[in-house]
Amino acid sequence: MSLSDDQVNQEMKKMIAFIKQEAMEKAREIHIKADEEFAIEKAKLVRQETSNIDATYERKKKQAAMQQQISKSLITNKTRLRTLAARQEVLDTIFEDARNELKNVSKDKTMYEELLKGLLLQGLYSLMEKEVEVRVRDADKDVVKKAIEKAVKDFNEQAGFEPSVSIDEEGALPSESSGGMVIVGLSGRIEVDNTLEERLRLLEDDALPAIRIALFGESPNRKFKD
Repeated sequence: MSLSDDQVNQEMKKMIAFIKQEAMEKAREIHIKADEEFAIEKAKLVRQETSNIDATYERKKKQAAMQQQISKSLITNKTRLRTLAARQEVLDTIFEDARNELKNVSKDKTMYEELLKGLLLQGLYSLMEKEVEVRVRDADKDVVKKAIEKAVKDFNEQAGFEPSVSIDEEGALPSESSGGMVIVGLSGRIEVDNTLEERLRLLEDDALPAIRIALFGESPNRKFKD
């Protein structure tokens, strides 16, 4: 049977409604899927950015810690250098005062004569020569002669022979010297420097560690001791 126009229109409306419904459902499915994919991509991006932020934070944190350590080390080193410089200044002052005080040693003639005797004996025992010369300041020649007499006597008693000790008239010590003597043996080939300046220099080398400990105490960083 042929359909009337009304029937055709109704069938067309049904088909259009069906197609429209199918399209709406399909559109809804596409929208839902799009939302899901968007949520997944968004979560992925958030995780990536969070990871990047965490990595950047950790890197900056390490850099800050390293910079802090470097700054701390620099401050410690500067403080240590200042402390060492201040301590060295104190030590330099002590030995400079001692060098200045040397000029007064020869003023006490009795004490100075004994000192010269001891210095000469030390030189004689070192050289063990029968003939030696001593170089002294011109101003000390008289007191040196007395010291030679006593030293030769003591040396003879201990060593068993009497050395000939003469004053070098041509090679006197400088007048600005603090005193003491240089003992010369083997025709000038061997010298024992027993001037007061040299004895103080040796004392500085030998006594410096003990003086440093006495003034500043033991170093906490020192691992080995003599």
